[in-house]
Amino acid sequence: MNRPIPFGVGRPADTDRNDIADVMQQVAHGDKEAFSALYDALAPLVFGIVLKVVRDRAQSEEVAQEVMIELWRQAARYRPDAGSVTAWAATVAHRRAVDRVRSAQAATDREHAQAAREHTTAFDEVAEQVETRLESEQVRRCLRGLTELQRQAVTLAYYQGLTYREVAASLRTPLPTIKTRMRDGLIRLRDCMGVTT
Repeated sequence: MNRPIPFGVGRPADTDRNDIADVMQQVAHGDKEAFSALYDALAPLVFGIVLKVVRDRAQSEEVAQEVMIELWRQAARYRPDAGSVTAWAATVAHRRAVDRVRSAQAATDREHAQAAREHTTAFDEVAEQVETRLESEQVRRCLRGLTELQRQAVTLAYYQGLTYREVAASLRTPLPTIKTRMRDGLIRLRDCMGVTT
């Protein structure tokens, strides 16, 4: 194995750029010592870029590690003619950091939406129960305002599902009388309930 040349030891910047490209070539061939040198050279840059985007130190450390692992795995894809190793690492770091921020924001949005749905559902159930109870009380109160025959006829027809004929037979009252009492009873109920037509 070839030992990588340390960067920046009394050399011009162009030489450093060539050295890091050579080290990247060695990393592409699976050289772990070369990766150690690459890591030492790029990790501070990668961490700085990630920290500026993510703004949380612990998450930034995690994302920077992911970037360095990606550089190790993707080293064979690096092409010197497309740009410097540093530019490539910076691009990967920025993209990964933005992905983390977007992922965290999406998770937060999902949690808020779920909490809102749960809260709204609970509120709607309570409101619906209260409304149903109030309406039931109002119907009972209005039914008490009907005559006995009207109340019996309406109750049999609407709560037990009987037809006019079945109500008349059940109450032993002529059919025309039942129809009239139900019509009058429903008009009184409508007025008592405050329903407008």
